[in-house]
Amino acid sequence: MTCASCAARVEKKLNRLEGVEASVNYATETATVAFDPGRVPAERLVAAVESAGYGATLPAAPGDEAPPAAEPADPAAALRTRLVVSAALALPVVLLSMIPPLQFDNWQWLALQLATPVVLWGAWPFHRAAWVNLRHGAATMDTLVSIGVVAAWIWSLVALFGLGAGDPGMRMGFDLVIDAGAGAEHIYLEVAAVVTVFILAGRWFEQRAKRRAGAALTALLELGAKEAAILGDDGVERRVPVAELAAGDRFLVRPGERIATDGTVEDGSSAVDASLLTGESVPVEVGPGDAVAGATINAGGRLVVRATRVGADTALAQIARLVTEAQSGKAPVQRLADRVAAVFVPVVIALAVATLAFWLANGAGATYAFTAAVAVLIIACPCALGLATPTALLVGTGRGAQLGILIKGPEILESTRRVDTVVLDKTGTVTTGRMALVDVALAPGEDRAETLRIVGALEDGSEHPIARAIARAARDEAGPLPAPERFGNREGLGVEGVVDGHAVVVGRPALLADWGVALEGGLAAALEAAQAAGRTAVAAAWDGRARALLTVADTVKPSSAEAVRRLRALGLRPVLLTGDTAATARAVAADVGIDEVIADVLPGEKADVVRRLQAEGRVVAMVGDGVNDAPALAQADLGLAIGTGTDVAIESSDLTLVSGDLRAAGDAIRLSRRTLATIKGNLFWAFAYNVAALPLAALGYLNPLVAGAAMALSSVFVVSNSLRLRRFRAAG
Repeated sequence: MTCASCAARVEKKLNRLEGVEASVNYATETATVAFDPGRVPAERLVAAVESAGYGATLPAAPGDEAPPAAEPADPAAALRTRLVVSAALALPVVLLSMIPPLQFDNWQWLALQLATPVVLWGAWPFHRAAWVNLRHGAATMDTLVSIGVVAAWIWSLVALFGLGAGDPGMRMGFDLVIDAGAGAEHIYLEVAAVVTVFILAGRWFEQRAKRRAGAALTALLELGAKEAAILGDDGVERRVPVAELAAGDRFLVRPGERIATDGTVEDGSSAVDASLLTGESVPVEVGPGDAVAGATINAGGRLVVRATRVGADTALAQIARLVTEAQSGKAPVQRLADRVAAVFVPVVIALAVATLAFWLANGAGATYAFTAAVAVLIIACPCALGLATPTALLVGTGRGAQLGILIKGPEILESTRRVDTVVLDKTGTVTTGRMALVDVALAPGEDRAETLRIVGALEDGSEHPIARAIARAARDEAGPLPAPERFGNREGLGVEGVVDGHAVVVGRPALLADWGVALEGGLAAALEAAQAAGRTAVAAAWDGRARALLTVADTVKPSSAEAVRRLRALGLRPVLLTGDTAATARAVAADVGIDEVIADVLPGEKADVVRRLQAEGRVVAMVGDGVNDAPALAQADLGLAIGTGTDVAIESSDLTLVSGDLRAAGDAIRLSRRTLATIKGNLFWAFAYNVAALPLAALGYLNPLVAGAAMALSSVFVVSNSLRLRRFRAAG
């Protein structure tokens, strides 16, 4: 495909098939097709594209190994060769035509010899495409270029061989009246040659820019490891291609190697660099039991990992799929551009014919009429219309993927502009979602380390998140924990047992009361303070006496307060949403700078809260990570899923923050707004250029040389403007 008209024709051809819905993207040169294989075989889709005069191939199925093939030819390289040769031949033609002192007897014949290879060979891609389109009863931008270049060349031949009538009409720009031997005739060899060079240059820049625009996704797809070192049951290492890995396999990752696929660490500890996948620059410490993602780099020690997801199910494959789908979509405003592009070329040809007829009928002379008509043909540019949205989307989504931000589609961009309220789920979004020991109040005479050792030993037998937090903190501070001689669980209250010969009870104050133990003095004051702060208090007693009060809380992420400040700076009003008590919610909100709190909300009611805010006239963004957030994410005008959350939440969202850092929410909205602004700027330029340029050309104010340069530059401008999104940076 060479312009937006081509894409429109292919899309129209595919959509004529029964039950087929197709969207053709000119920038990525792909068609996204929804169809029923039972009614329309995939081969018919390819045949439909070929019947329109183009070629197509089916993509490889996920997980399939691509057969070895030669490196595909770089279209930019072929264009560069034509451009260099054509420019070298065209330069003398321009100099001879524009500088009278350089003109010698019969110089025009040398100009003809130099210009003819440019017209016939240099412009061959345009002529070939025009002929193919003609055979299929269609016309594209190549048709306009081919007609304009050939018309200028044939007019010059007629003039040089004295077959045309002399015309004393006006000439525009730098075109010169020369003596052709058979009378004063006008030649357009410099127009034919230079317009070809300009348009070849524009195509070459466009191809290079399109490749750079898609470089982020290409780099993402190439991140994965190529081999894996599988460990057999006998401990023997065997290197195999990553495609042969299966879920459940154990594989070895040495320092500096890429992790072959998603898995769980079974042995070893290290720091993992996930920056290319999540955008986080600081390596993450991992150890036994921790999950790791494929394509991340083991920056430290030796790891043994058990594969959990392979092939198309890995995080990298899912990210690549989401980015590809986003880049294949079309914003509503692009539909208008597509409709214009579909009829653009026939309208321009009709306008060129009308221009020629108008000037001839008004006595301006054949030369003036011909010059104006050629300028109309050459200056028209549907390419800028076709490139305006997809190139910006290509670069914006690619840059987002590099920063750990996944934009699901172009229709999402408009939502980011309108949002005025952002609802933040508390657990796992503003907080870590992981309970931690935050304070220990001791009775007089008690030792902290010994207290934690005894309490931690008993709590280590429980699977409750609070118990796990206390046991983890105890192990970190007091070292190895003894095994309890007796252990019992009191559902909803706590645990009791015997540790080192002491009868120990740990849990709610009500459980201690059952043992006839009351909290007094400093422990009672600590309980009141914990409850006022919305934190969970766990009392511990042994041998009939209260020994300590341990306070446990879901800790706020270090980045949450900064994230809220960034959201406010974007003009958004933050709201904290949680199922916790009002006291707990207010404590967290105060820590991060949120004024509006909605607490005591059941999981199923979160979507109702979003709906109520929308009924108040607010445009709502929802940020969450859990299964119970999915309905609210889907209900919100803009859903942002924390990537460390569940697949259900990610599928229900519009934007995904792979890193799990809430600060990325502000970056995601900024990037989406910037991408939308770039699309609108591109479309404004593309429409304004054509609306202004075509009348000027038809009125005879534009020389064909200027028209050719302007047409080539219009596409380059659109693509270059989109490439500016590559410089987008996350807020510091």
